[in-house]
Amino acid sequence: MSKLEEIRISFWGKIHRAVYRARVQIIGVGIVYILSVLTGALLVHQGSQLALDYRANLVQKAQSNDPAAIAYKEGKSVKAALFDFGRNLVIGAVPQTITGLTVISPYGFAAFRGWVGGIVSVNRQHKSRFADWKQALYFIITLILQLIPYTLAGGIGVKLGMSYFKKYPEYQGQKRWLGYPLEALRDTARVYVLIVPLFFIASLWEFLIPWN
Repeated sequence: MSKLEEIRISFWGKIHRAVYRARVQIIGVGIVYILSVLTGALLVHQGSQLALDYRANLVQKAQSNDPAAIAYKEGKSVKAALFDFGRNLVIGAVPQTITGLTVISPYGFAAFRGWVGGIVSVNRQHKSRFADWKQALYFIITLILQLIPYTLAGGIGVKLGMSYFKKYPEYQGQKRWLGYPLEALRDTARVYVLIVPLFFIASLWEFLIPWN
């Protein structure tokens, strides 16, 4: 085995280890996302006026203020994807990870974001996106691609936050910075090596696939 291959295996091995260490927190955040998506979808499909009105206001604001939506409307799909990628990463994922230092906040983010993902499962005419198999497939794949990196960001944030209070065996004897084990901070950075390209792929899919 060459030195380059050893470095590559070691690099991905550390990322895998970081995800594994935070698996409980990641799964927990993922469960909240799934339940909130199902709740939002159920509400709009049952005709909840509150959910439908919120969906309408949300979409209207996005079309007027969201740079990605505006660029897409102008036919600039690549620009829209880049805007979406940047906003998801900088405005969405990073704050969710940072607020993970409170331990509880990422679950709140997940509940709200998942609910929003659920209520947009109907279109502006309040017709289900699941009525057409192409729309359904596009919607489901888009949702999954977006929520995977968000789940990782929230889960690793919770793990980092808990490492301040709880003495995890994997972080015992580690030097600390502002009360956080340096290895826990490194694990957070390692997970972001996955999060960044996953968000990029999700945005490319959402805005560059022509049959949405």
